[in-house]
Amino acid sequence: MSLPFILDITIGLIFIYLILSLLASEIQELITTVLQWRAVHLKKSIEVLIAGDVTKSEDDSVINLVNDLYNHPLLKSVNQEAKGFLTTLPRKLVWFLSSLPVRFSLSGEKRTKSIFGYTQDEKGNINDDQIKHSAPSYIPGETFATTLLDTLGIPILVQKLTESRFINFKDEQLHEIQSILLKFHNQVNNIDDHVTKFSVEIHQEFTVIIEQSFAKIVEDFQNNKTDLVTSMSRMAQSLDRYIEVFQSDIPEDEFAIKTLQRLRFCRQDLFDNIEQTISLKGLRPNINEVVQLINIGSDVHQGFVNEFQDQNSEAYKTFQYFSEKLQDFRQKLPQSVVTNMAMLAKRAQTKAKTTEEGIYILQREIENTFDKSMDRAAGVYRRNAKGVALLIGFGIAIIANADAFHIASRLSKDSSVRIAIVNNAGQIVQQNTNNPSGDLELLKKQTEQVLADVALPIGWTTINLEQQIDWNLGKKNHFSFWKSLTMIFGWFVSGIAISMGAPFWFDLLGKVVNVRNAGKPPASSSKDQDGK
Repeated sequence: MSLPFILDITIGLIFIYLILSLLASEIQELITTVLQWRAVHLKKSIEVLIAGDVTKSEDDSVINLVNDLYNHPLLKSVNQEAKGFLTTLPRKLVWFLSSLPVRFSLSGEKRTKSIFGYTQDEKGNINDDQIKHSAPSYIPGETFATTLLDTLGIPILVQKLTESRFINFKDEQLHEIQSILLKFHNQVNNIDDHVTKFSVEIHQEFTVIIEQSFAKIVEDFQNNKTDLVTSMSRMAQSLDRYIEVFQSDIPEDEFAIKTLQRLRFCRQDLFDNIEQTISLKGLRPNINEVVQLINIGSDVHQGFVNEFQDQNSEAYKTFQYFSEKLQDFRQKLPQSVVTNMAMLAKRAQTKAKTTEEGIYILQREIENTFDKSMDRAAGVYRRNAKGVALLIGFGIAIIANADAFHIASRLSKDSSVRIAIVNNAGQIVQQNTNNPSGDLELLKKQTEQVLADVALPIGWTTINLEQQIDWNLGKKNHFSFWKSLTMIFGWFVSGIAISMGAPFWFDLLGKVVNVRNAGKPPASSSKDQDGK
């Protein structure tokens, strides 16, 4: 048996498995599309990521949180559902088929007819129109991280905590300045009418210049018109104006001069280095502190509660809103989310210099964690897809009667079939020389043309059955039992081969065809020898 003969049989086998693999790929892609396996696998992988454990991924809190993520506008924009009657009609069949595995699963009732979640109306009811029938098959890590932070309300928590502390800071400074002015008034009261009058007037100026100005500054900060540093600078300017007014009308009095000095010391201590004051007063909370606050009962949370004791203060009202949000988050969030977020926030805080930078780094940490988790999920999906590919391969091998041993035997004995397949395989490889990865759509068209011209040694024809199992209706025993076992084993081998995928067989076909062509002597050289 010569090497070219063996290569021809090999090329024939590879080419047949390439054709059957293309069919298997088409079937698997159809099943994947109808049952939305990629989108389902992605959502379940996110649930496992959120839960931190496969066994806890079916908890209500986990499913509800992931549903909230999928209802976020950012993730909604990733998924585009068909609109219109004619475009939606065929998809309704797809939606019905894809919902069947969920309905018959143990978690079907919990997921309310759809694994992709749902939206509730104002009364909390769920209508068919509010059940989500599809979801994205791919979510960028950046989109997921932004959506998770926004759903958890981390930016809002940071803003509200900063507002609470800034209002508290304002009240403390107003109280300190008032204490200085009150001490001055008590010292000069009933001693000198001129100085007493000045103390009364300067306190009125305090209300106009300082109190009203500070209230406006806090209001602008709450409305996001200014940032924290700008607001602190405006407070310093207001205090400077008040000190100028105080100095311009100050009487020749020892207590007045000492009061002016105290005001200057207060201004210098608080506003000469604004960043230092912000840091020392904790006005700009770090990201680790914000995330730790979600953990109700922690030392960080208790310290936060102790900051706001005056229930009549403006800061306490903002604190109440903040505290209620924390309670709401804590009830909804799975413990795994709180724990994981705390770990990521602590890691982010070591790299961050400001709260804004901390949020950005935390977002990157979440993004990296998501990408790594999705890499593992993709590996699981590929393994599952490989199992499905094996089942499809076995099914095609049986339905097409693709017996590996019979195919090899036919190719070795039937030269016309072998030559036709080898020639067509060579043409396909040559046509795809500029497409080394193999365009599956182009390969499908080319192989369809081959199937129209060449009768492959597969199928349940009488000739094939006679050669495979000695099939004969005229015999007492219609077929050979032992040869039937060989045929079944041949199906098994073909099923594994088909599951390898069309790209694998196309690449292998190109290599074998090149080896075969390299082994042939060039036609020109033989002509030259004949001429001599």
